[in-house]
Amino acid sequence: MSDLSLSGGIDRSAKQGNALMVLLIAALLVGALLASLYLSEEGRTYFTLWFLAALAAVGMLAMFLFAVGVLQFGGRGARNDLTKLIADGATDGILVTDVESRVVYANARYVALSGGVEGAVVRPVERLFTGASDVSEAVYRLAQAARERRAHVEELRMAPGLDGQTGAAWYRIKAQPIVRGGRHETVWTVHDVTADRKSQEGVVQELQSAVNFLDHAPAGFFSAEPSGRIAYMNATLAGWLDHDLTDQVGGGLMLSQIAGSSASVLLNAVTGSAGQMKTEVIDVDLRRRGGQPLPVRLLHRVAYGHDGQPGPSRTIVLNRSQGEDASDGRAAEVKFARFFHNTPMAIATLSRDGRIVEANAAFARLLQDSIKPKDGSRLAAETVEDKDRAGLMALVAAAADGRGETPPIDVTLSGGQRSARAFVTPVSDRKDGEEAAILYLLDMTEQRALQEQFTQAQKMQAVGQLAGGVAHDFNNVLTAIIGYSDLLLASHRPTDPSFQDIMQIKQNANRAASLVRQLLAFSRRQTLRPQVMNLNDNVSDVQILLKRLLGEKVELDVKHGRDLWSVKADVNQFEQVVVNLAVNARDAMPNGGKLTLRTSNVTHTQAAAYNYKGLAPADYVLLEVQDTGHGMSPEVMEKIFEPFFTTKDVGKGTGLGLAMVFGIVKQSNGYIFCDSMPGKGTTFRVFLPRHIQAPEDIVAVKPDDAEKAPAQDLTGQGTILLVEDEEAVRAFGARALRSRGYTVLEAASGVEALELVDDHKDEIALVVSDVVMPEMDGPTLFIELRKRGLNYQFVFASGYAEEAFKKNLPEAEQEDFAFLPKPYSLKQLIEAVKQAQG
Repeated sequence: MSDLSLSGGIDRSAKQGNALMVLLIAALLVGALLASLYLSEEGRTYFTLWFLAALAAVGMLAMFLFAVGVLQFGGRGARNDLTKLIADGATDGILVTDVESRVVYANARYVALSGGVEGAVVRPVERLFTGASDVSEAVYRLAQAARERRAHVEELRMAPGLDGQTGAAWYRIKAQPIVRGGRHETVWTVHDVTADRKSQEGVVQELQSAVNFLDHAPAGFFSAEPSGRIAYMNATLAGWLDHDLTDQVGGGLMLSQIAGSSASVLLNAVTGSAGQMKTEVIDVDLRRRGGQPLPVRLLHRVAYGHDGQPGPSRTIVLNRSQGEDASDGRAAEVKFARFFHNTPMAIATLSRDGRIVEANAAFARLLQDSIKPKDGSRLAAETVEDKDRAGLMALVAAAADGRGETPPIDVTLSGGQRSARAFVTPVSDRKDGEEAAILYLLDMTEQRALQEQFTQAQKMQAVGQLAGGVAHDFNNVLTAIIGYSDLLLASHRPTDPSFQDIMQIKQNANRAASLVRQLLAFSRRQTLRPQVMNLNDNVSDVQILLKRLLGEKVELDVKHGRDLWSVKADVNQFEQVVVNLAVNARDAMPNGGKLTLRTSNVTHTQAAAYNYKGLAPADYVLLEVQDTGHGMSPEVMEKIFEPFFTTKDVGKGTGLGLAMVFGIVKQSNGYIFCDSMPGKGTTFRVFLPRHIQAPEDIVAVKPDDAEKAPAQDLTGQGTILLVEDEEAVRAFGARALRSRGYTVLEAASGVEALELVDDHKDEIALVVSDVVMPEMDGPTLFIELRKRGLNYQFVFASGYAEEAFKKNLPEAEQEDFAFLPKPYSLKQLIEAVKQAQG
């Protein structure tokens, strides 16, 4: 390794190459001079040839040395001299090593750092920086980066430092790969950063002292980010609020945790313009960790950037829980401010022209932060909808004139989402230019919503009762039409010209019966035959029908939930629910789309998470019917389950489909909800309660208990008591039974039936009775006969559901009868009688 000058660094290879050239040329010139003095003419000739050959060899050697960078000529040497001059005078230590870690160049600063003197051997970085494990690890990473020919920077601390330093020193070392003359080399830069680090340590110590002073100041302090996260809280405030500072190191505390709703609204209400520093004085209550209030005065400062966005706040907190006595001149003011902002009623003071002078936190919260507590540029009229502005301003004008007896008015707040009752009172001791009136707003949103729900429920109940009553009368009429059609068909051959006319009458009567069933479904009085079923099986059974109904434009996607719980419902009626929802979805996608049916289990916790009003927390089986159609507006969604409401064109819908769905689901003890937005499709969710079978519910089916097949021989004998208040239905029933061989006793009411029983007590074998009749209904007749010890077989006929009257019977007698739903045909009547007789 070469000696290096302390006065400047040396590029060893270039210097040695130039020196070698100079020596060779000088030797040749001396040889030529001696030859010219002492050789003969012939000898000089040979020497000349030899001299030219030597010059050629020296030239070739020079070209080779120049190519590899050992020899430097002309401008390149000048450039290298300039670079070397800069490197030699650099304040950072600079070292260049080759791939073998041999030193190629070192400037004076590096030599000084390494403690070298003129003629000393310069040590590379790996040998110069040694000591503690962290130093060795940093040097190893640098050396590894140099071997891999990539740049790397490390900062390390040595104690003692280099260059005669007695204390600890910090160095930033950088390894930078270069290629010079086709050779790979590494440039090492060593920068002494001891002064910077010591300065930073001093700043940190000063900052720590400042933080220590701030932590133990007699006033509280906190800083909150715009997101609400508490960036800093001093120990004084933490002690007041009973918070452990060690728990807040990660910044997990939020402003809402130490400030109640009123304080949060007031702090967030501070506004400023771009570049402004805004400070507000606020008297509120903060909240201790246990929930107890802490009365404070806040000096709240927020700086706004050039873009108008707020930065972190700086807030000084003065504890007002001590010293609020009569000697404190501002105690009453502070106490009033706290009460003013903590009251749940929205209050604002108004000027004579109706501008808001000051408002409390509840006022800003009620307006959903659309108005700030101190916003003198806003008119009170701007806080309500256009239709209510004139009435509100009339109250303000009356209060400004000193009239105190003004009745309140109900207003809709701006945005249309909330409503309130407005009271306006005058300020009796006002001065010119000050507040002229006080506006009180009482939030009536929830109360009005409950009133609307109650009104809607009453309307739906009234419509349901009307629909049920109409359906009952229609069922009697349709029973007569269908019955007499059957009697006529029995007396006409299919080839008879009248046969097809009679069939048309019966078919249209059956269509009318279907509409009546929809009315009964809405009024929840239709006949249901609930049974335990798996919703996946039900959806699979109806899937083929749905594909035909939906057509080719609508894609059907069915997703079955795994391990689905059982439910108890009427299988046929629930299929109608699925079909009606699917047809509605198809009509909402006239240009095609996708219909998704999805089933799943919903636990009571998941049910509560849906946040549907009225949905009781329990375990449910959920059916979702989701389409990609045009969706519905909120106004339409409020009416979709009302009977006769439809958005379809005239003649294309009865408006009973969703009403029937609603009734079936409710009658099955379930719930149905709808989520929809215009342009984003609609999702209906049907929640059916989970059914858990009790051991006593699971009974082995005996052959005798199996459902009896319809009787093939519909003739019979015996006396039947037919009780029916509708004359046409009674006449049809009596004629149909007599035509099959039965003796029929007719009664128009339960009272008449008892009179006939007294005369024919031993003859009667079966009673066929309507349920709803004047004077004495069917269930009462049933109970009266049982009291007399007459255990006649009973068949109840009704257009209402079996459960509608079953609850009026004694529990022991609830299964001791048969049920025949209206409207019924001749064959259904005969079969019911035949099966009841056994």
